[in-house]
Amino acid sequence: MVIIETVLGNICDPEWATRLENAEIDVLHLDQWEAQKSRFRKTTRKGSVLAVSLSRDTHIRDGDVMLWDPQLSLAVIARIELRDVMIVHLDALMHATPEVAMRTCIELGHAMGNQHWPALVKGHVVYVPLTVDRKVMESVMRTHAFEHIHFEFAPGTEVISYLTPHESRRLFGGAEGPVHSHVHEHERSAHVHREPHHG
Repeated sequence: MVIIETVLGNICDPEWATRLENAEIDVLHLDQWEAQKSRFRKTTRKGSVLAVSLSRDTHIRDGDVMLWDPQLSLAVIARIELRDVMIVHLDALMHATPEVAMRTCIELGHAMGNQHWPALVKGHVVYVPLTVDRKVMESVMRTHAFEHIHFEFAPGTEVISYLTPHESRRLFGGAEGPVHSHVHEHERSAHVHREPHHG
């Protein structure tokens, strides 16, 4: 077992990209929940057991170099499977009347709460990881027809770069279960025939 107490770098760093060009690569596969932990034990694809013990203000990113053996020219690289994220833009509400802005935010919060969607608010943006099928989330948002709100979907690996370790744990750590494809029955009947909305 190898103890990992620090992240050495990332394969996106030019220095590491060059160093690893001809190296043997082993992969540490992590899901989005595991990647938010600072302490865990996990076996790599090639069978090495790593005991990860990082400082609490550190979170693992996709492509992080967890182990480097220059003698063997061997590296262990973290690969993280992050869910897509729905990004809800609220900036247009800044130009709405206070009454409209307040009503819209309350209705949005109520709708997301009814669906039990974890969410993170940062500035004028709400991030919601996919806990149900993307079409279901589109359908819920479209049915409510929120005024002055635009939404889109983005890969979690892109979104996480905008977040602090604490925020990423809140966002992705709250969605560790499987993605469900169902929707409440009254919602399903309300919009099963509508065309998908792309933001």
